[in-house]
This record gives sequence, C-alpha cells and structure tokens, in this order.
Amino acid sequence: MTITDLTALLPFIIITSTVLLVMLTVAFYKSHLFSAFLTLAGIALSFYSLGTVYGFAPRQVTDLLIIDRYSLFYIGLVLAASFAVVLLSYGYLRKQKGNREEFYVLLLTAVLGSMVVIASSHFASLFLGLEILSVSLYALIAYVRTNERGTEAGIKYLVLAAVSSSFLLLGIAFIYAQIGTLSFSGVARAGPDTRNLFFLVGTILLIVGISFKLALVPFHMWTPDVYEGAPAPVTAFIATVSKGALFAFLFRYFAFTGAGSHGTLFIVFSLIAVASMLFGNVLALMQDNIKRILAYSSIAHLGYLLVAFLAGKTYAFAAVTFYLTAYFITTLGAFGIVSVLSGEEREADELRDYLGMAWKRPLLSAVFTSMLLSLAGIPLTAGFIAKFYVMGAGVASELWALVIVLVATSAIGLFYYLRVIITLYKRPAEGVPAMTEKTTVAGGIVLAALVALLLWMGIYPSVFIDVINTVFGRKFI
Repeated sequence: MTITDLTALLPFIIITSTVLLVMLTVAFYKSHLFSAFLTLAGIALSFYSLGTVYGFAPRQVTDLLIIDRYSLFYIGLVLAASFAVVLLSYGYLRKQKGNREEFYVLLLTAVLGSMVVIASSHFASLFLGLEILSVSLYALIAYVRTNERGTEAGIKYLVLAAVSSSFLLLGIAFIYAQIGTLSFSGVARAGPDTRNLFFLVGTILLIVGISFKLALVPFHMWTPDVYEGAPAPVTAFIATVSKGALFAFLFRYFAFTGAGSHGTLFIVFSLIAVASMLFGNVLALMQDNIKRILAYSSIAHLGYLLVAFLAGKTYAFAAVTFYLTAYFITTLGAFGIVSVLSGEEREADELRDYLGMAWKRPLLSAVFTSMLLSLAGIPLTAGFIAKFYVMGAGVASELWALVIVLVATSAIGLFYYLRVIITLYKRPAEGVPAMTEKTTVAGGIVLAALVALLLWMGIYPSVFIDVINTVFGRKFI
C-alpha cells in the first residue's frame, strides 16, 4: 500500500483513530461533554479531509475499496448526518441515567461501518462493513438499559440482522460459484455468466439480504418495533445513515456493474417497490405512535427511491442523490423533534403528546410541520422537488405503472402526515399534559440548520443540482 493509498483512506483513518481516542478517554476520564466534543471533532475532521482526498479520486485501494467521487459524496452525506445525530444525542443522553460516554464509541464504529459499505468494491469489504455497522447498532438500540422496549428491539434486530446476513452470504456464495471472483469489477466483466441460474439465484438472495437491512416489504417486519424501542437519536441514525449507506451500495452495485440488467431482477425490484410504497403508507395510517408512523413512512420512501433506481439512466442518478439528501434532512428533523422533547421517564413518541403543542411550543411545532410537509412532498420543501425528480426519472424511462403507484400512494401518505399536523395545532382539552422538556442549544442549532436546508433545497433546488454536477464532474440535469 502506497502513501497515495493511505491518503485516499484518510477519512477512514481519522474515524478509526477517533474511535480509539474516545475509547481510551472514557477508560481514564469520564466526561459526557468531552466525549461528545471528541466525537464531533473527529467527524468534522474526517469530513474536512474529503476535500484533500477528492484530488486523488478515483483511486482503487487494493481490491476492497474504491475511493471515487461517488463514494466521497455519500461518505460526506453520512458524516454530516452523523454530526447532527451526535448533537441530538448529547441533549438526549443528558436526561438519561447511567453511562453515557460509551455511546459515542458505538456510534463512531457504526459510522465507520457505513463508510466501508459505501466505498466497497468487493463482497468481502461489503460484508465486513455491514457487520461493523450491525454489531454497533445492536448495542445502540438497547443502550438505555432501563427501557424494556429498547432491550426487546435490540434482540429483535439482532436475530433478524443475523438472518439477513445469512441470506447475504449464501447469495455471495452462489455468485462466487458462478463467476469465480468476489470483486464488483469481476461481476461487471462476467458478461454471459450473469445470465446463469446460479448467478440469478445468488443475486436474488443478495437482494433479500439487503432488503432486510433497508426494511423493504416483505422484509420490513422489524422496522416499527425497532424504531419505537430504540432511543430517538439512534432511530434517526438507523433511518438515515444506515439505510443511506446501504442504498448507496445497492445503486453502485446494480447500476455500475450491470448486474441488474436481467429481466427477472427488474420484476423482483418492481414488485418490492410497489409493495413498499403501498404497505408502507397503508400501515402508517393505522398508527398512533409517531415513531411507528415514521417507521412505515420510511418504508414507503425507500419504495419511492427504487422507482428512480429502476429508471437506471443518467437522470436517475441525480434523482437518487437529491432524494436521499432530502430524505436525510427531513428524517433527521422529524426524529430530532422527538429527541429534544423526550424526557428521562419516557420518549415523546405518542401522538397525544403533540396535542396542541403549537400553542405552547410554536417554534418546535413549525419545525415539525415543515418536516412533515416535506415528507408529504408539499411545494416549497426539499421533499417536493425530490419526489418531482423521482417521478421525472420514472417518466423518462416510461415506468408508467410505478409512477402511477407512486402518485397514488403519495396521496395516501398525505393523510397521516396531515393528521399529525392537525394534532399539533388543535387546541388541547383542559388537563391534557404537554411535553415540557426544554430544547438544548445543540438540539436547537441542529433543527434550525435542518429547516434552513429544507427550504433552501425546496426553493432553490438548482443550487444543489449544480453542486451534484460539480462534484461528479458531469451534467445530470
């Protein structure tokens, strides 16, 4: 390995060093504030190093990792989202009893796993990154040991993640048996071998394993329980960083290697997309828990993303990138509200907790309203532009059935988002308790920044599109 290779791996090296530094600090000096500060500094420094690494891209570091503009963009997105999660976690953990410092070690390890998944160019590095991410999430989900629902959610995620990893490994084994290599470049060169039954079965098993991680229907069973049981900042991390990293891998593997060109795989992805859009929105209608509503909503949004994924043209790349960024912003904002309102005794996750909140917490209510409107795809928000681009990608590729389902299910989704908004602005009856937790400075800064980004991308989307075109060195839209 050369100096250039080490320079290309600088963001990974910085995060790994931060994990070790925070772990050693916790062993000798217990300070929640200092541990959070070190974590933020490490993430910020890793993000800053992307500018240096950008000059060396693209760079193949051994057969395992590819450091190109694609991976650098999504690593930057993951690091920015993780920075926001740390700020939300600090305020959340201050209200909890017990050890807080070890939380940041686990979170940083999960960030490292996500980065490895994004940059993977080999099935070995993919599986390694997934396991680093998953094992960290087991502990993060059950981190608040006094929360029985959290412990239950951690066990459920442990069992189902192990099952999904089994499918993934079996799929990789079938692919290897057919083409004799584990590298993605080998898959791209396989040509006629990708039409073989062994390869097709292996790819379907691979899709099953990834679909479990992404919570796509019919592999979504764990999602509402894990979202509800996990601490709110951890739920935000799972919904954004974890899923975003996996979708970035999915798009790279199938779009860049041509492994998804088989007609059967197109049908499989189409059925998963339709089922996710339909069941995600319909099941969300039946929920009275905010975190469960957002859980089913996330299933639907991943279904929307699959429409752009299936479009598979140059336009689709910008649509996926814009949509994932908008999804990160809105989901972090929604779970950020739950985080800042949650107290020591319990989380503010029931719909009744938000009854009439606009009359007592108008600013927080305005932020929450903005996030919900964006998730619904209402104009002047990033969510509207994102959904417009996804529909445009579907129309450009003449995926009329998927576009119709997308429009119809988005109309269904509008109902449960408006239901939450109406609850916020409805006058509460006398004697109804309200969530009175004070918003921390860190939480307030995160929410303000997210709202600003939400409106900026919704009102001036061309600016962000120009950023995408500049980063990748080509004009997509």
